[in-house]
Amino acid sequence: MMWIYAAPLFLQGLCIFVDEFYFHHKRGLPKWEIWGHPLDTLTVALPLGLAAFFTYSRELLYVFIGLSAFSSLFVTKDEFVHAKLCDPKEQWLHAMLFILHPTAFFAAGALWVNGVGSTLIMTQFILISLFMLYQILYWGGPWLWVQKKFR
Repeated sequence: MMWIYAAPLFLQGLCIFVDEFYFHHKRGLPKWEIWGHPLDTLTVALPLGLAAFFTYSRELLYVFIGLSAFSSLFVTKDEFVHAKLCDPKEQWLHAMLFILHPTAFFAAGALWVNGVGSTLIMTQFILISLFMLYQILYWGGPWLWVQKKFR
């Protein structure tokens, strides 16, 4: 039964993989996205980290829901830029990600609340954290951009 909860997490990861390694590498990223995408990833890592490292409580569930809702809204911030930069296929993939984003949080939250899937949640947290590190290092990262600007 746990596979039902794992499915949105897996699908979200697959879509992010295609978005990053096909579309982003194909078109490149402007500075706004170089800064914004690791921040998007951070907003995903925070609620997952909460569920990975803390035992469920009603109070922490409210924090988890708040962080998840914030993340689900925050990741839409680039769509004004994407409307000009992205082809229709990438826009469709973003729409899929916007559907999967809260769905994946719901799945992780359900696993956490029911006291199962801690390995899956921790794995997802580690993968998303490593992905954020990749984004920062591969695309030059905010601090590297600042260093280049002020040399």
